[in-house]
Amino acid sequence: MSESRGEAGFLGWFGAVWGVLGVVAMLVYAVCRLSLVAAEAFQFSLTAWQWLLLIANTAFMAHAEGFKGFQRSFSPRVVARAAHLRTSPRLVRVVLAPLFCMGYFAASRRRLISTYGLTLLIAVFITVLQYLSQPWRGLLDAGVVVGLTWGIISIVLLTGRAVRAGSAGAGAELG
Repeated sequence: MSESRGEAGFLGWFGAVWGVLGVVAMLVYAVCRLSLVAAEAFQFSLTAWQWLLLIANTAFMAHAEGFKGFQRSFSPRVVARAAHLRTSPRLVRVVLAPLFCMGYFAASRRRLISTYGLTLLIAVFITVLQYLSQPWRGLLDAGVVVGLTWGIISIVLLTGRAVRAGSAGAGAELG
């Protein structure tokens, strides 16, 4: 019996770590790609209006995406779902841990609708932004980079806090 508990313990820890690292890796990949696009904007001689757009958009994205979207909502849920995976591992959830931690399955109906709806909205924005020319696209992507970076930092800090406290402190919104 202790052998199966040990296997479940390893599987749970593996799933939790894989879930958090997988989510962080996806965000880091997006930050790296978008940073290159954002940097291209600074090869242009920006007008006062473009500087104003950069500052306003970056501040907005830091607050809306970084603070409200990630720090207050997404990141605590990722950490809570990883904590749940650690204590109650199931093979499919462990294999697909990053998707589980992001709430793409085994979530409440409300969470599923929200997750898939937000994904669709992000895909639409990405598609539309691809048609913007520089420096406009880079100026908008700079704000996204700030928001995503805030998200990465909040996931890492909340994960560290959860490991130290032994509890995630947020709801996993399981279905």
